[in-house]
Amino acid sequence: MTATHLHQFMEVNGFGGLPYETLHRWSVAKPDEFWSALWEFAEIVGEPGNVSFVRDRERPMTGSRFFPEASLNLAENLLRGDDDEPAVVEVDETGESSTLTHAELRREVGRAQRVLLGLGVKPGDRVAAIVPNNAAALAYTLGALSIGAIWTSCAPEFGAAGVLDRFGQVDPSVLVLAPDYLYNGRRHDLVAKGLDVAESLPGLRHVLVLGAAPEVDAPAGMELHATDTMTNVGDEPPSFVRLPFDHPAFIVYTSGTTGLPKSIVHRAGGILVNLLKEHLLHSDVRTGDRMMYFTNTAWMMYHWSIAALGCGASVVLYDGAAIPRNDPGVLWRLIDELDVTHFGTSPKYLSMMDQLGVVPSADLALEGLRVILSAGAPLTNDNFTWVYGKAKSDVQLASISGGTEILGCFVLGNPMAPVRSGEIQVPGLGLAVGVLDERRAPVVGQPGDLVCTEPFPSMPLTFWGEGGDERYRQAYFDVQPEIWHHGDLAEVQVSGGMVISGRTDTTLKPGGVRIGTSEIYRVVEAVPGVTDSLVIGYPTADDMEIWLFVVSDGEAVNPDVLRAALRKEASPRHVPARIFTVNDIPYNLAGKKVEGAALKTVTGQAVKNRDSLRNPECLDRFRLENLMDLQGAS
Repeated sequence: MTATHLHQFMEVNGFGGLPYETLHRWSVAKPDEFWSALWEFAEIVGEPGNVSFVRDRERPMTGSRFFPEASLNLAENLLRGDDDEPAVVEVDETGESSTLTHAELRREVGRAQRVLLGLGVKPGDRVAAIVPNNAAALAYTLGALSIGAIWTSCAPEFGAAGVLDRFGQVDPSVLVLAPDYLYNGRRHDLVAKGLDVAESLPGLRHVLVLGAAPEVDAPAGMELHATDTMTNVGDEPPSFVRLPFDHPAFIVYTSGTTGLPKSIVHRAGGILVNLLKEHLLHSDVRTGDRMMYFTNTAWMMYHWSIAALGCGASVVLYDGAAIPRNDPGVLWRLIDELDVTHFGTSPKYLSMMDQLGVVPSADLALEGLRVILSAGAPLTNDNFTWVYGKAKSDVQLASISGGTEILGCFVLGNPMAPVRSGEIQVPGLGLAVGVLDERRAPVVGQPGDLVCTEPFPSMPLTFWGEGGDERYRQAYFDVQPEIWHHGDLAEVQVSGGMVISGRTDTTLKPGGVRIGTSEIYRVVEAVPGVTDSLVIGYPTADDMEIWLFVVSDGEAVNPDVLRAALRKEASPRHVPARIFTVNDIPYNLAGKKVEGAALKTVTGQAVKNRDSLRNPECLDRFRLENLMDLQGAS
């Protein structure tokens, strides 16, 4: 415990020997002192200025400002490791890997910077990319940031319509394309899809292919380039443009399954200080550590995980399927072979490992692995049981929850505290996180709305486009002015930990009683034979019914067994009115169940942006007329 960064931070700031809760209260009550201390502890490169926090009394959340006099560059802070130490390990599902030192990464970023400058990119320009999670993508991410350009990326598996729903909002000047990506043993071309996207982006001036020049023509009015032919850019490390704390760095997007994705603009300084806090203090990322997060370049966890570079750690970038058909345990073998210290994943992945009978501890030492991070959905008790019983018994399993909206976490891990099954350990430092009931009163031990009542640096700068400020305020401050309502149903535990039960927009309210969807998933997915499930609140004349959809492992699941389990393990109110057996459950590309898309389909409404779903074809089985014909409906 005494070796952790959190312990050291508490000692140097006068909180040695005191509980975490005391440090947290200080971090919220004295934001100027806390964030200044964090800047110093993290050794942030840049000028902090003389003022660390200015409160706006009329608009304390949306008007207050952090480090208003500061100047910094996000990329400069992520590229400061020792020359000869490894910075990036690039690996794919075949196990083939290569390593870049910090000096080599800086040279690659320098080349990317000069390519972008040669294309006329300036501070504030948007550089969009359709790229897998590899070293070339990272070099161009950091190259764009080094100039002060705004980076925005989509995963290669997105369809063209899904990409346009995002990039079409932000008017990029350059589109960066990987030539292809690897998934389940196959290489998939990206150039044709990228050029289809380019043709529908009227402000686009340049298309840049990372590799050899494709034998195709550029869309009308654009220039097509290939990095293999751009040989005169030199090998010098990048220079850095230091810009204000609030200068925009990233545009990230919500999933967009119920409407156009929100285009959320994040400020460079806010992202930097918050992510270094989360890595150094909450995840105990140290110099020499290795962070491997299974993510695509569209999900916020890409931006989150590469910030480990700013702690002197290296990042392991993985291109491929999480569970390849011919090698379902590949990620665990790579964790072992590459000495990964921090592994990031999702509850769905852990559940699949359990269902497939993968037991990493049987033949892997996993000696370096200290922390498993999980995001995207609530962890179940079965997830905790599998990790500590089948993966590694002395690891910290840290459930983390926040989102694209803050490019970070409201609640996450504490390396100095015990891990309790089913709970997220602590609220994040500097974040006034709480739960309000329907009276808008703070509560402990009962479910309510997850809120944040004080400003924090990684709040969005705005939403991109006309009326962005107003759309931003409506999204998070419409329920209560100047109180951030995140849209999660949560419960503060007596231990100080938190349980997230699902999204409030999918909260079930049969008879007016609020039930989080994860309360049902935890029980149902522990029943033998059930491999996945989804619940919706089907509207009736003056109430709603719980409808449950289950995927089985091949054998029919007895609905009475499910009802009995829910009645015993949860309550009679959790028992569904209807149970259907389906072949698949809809997920978005970040691996989250999409209850809203299922509900819209069942009730005969159109699901917008089906391209944001990983498996949109499964929704056809959720049409009401098809459900009534399903065997197993009860």
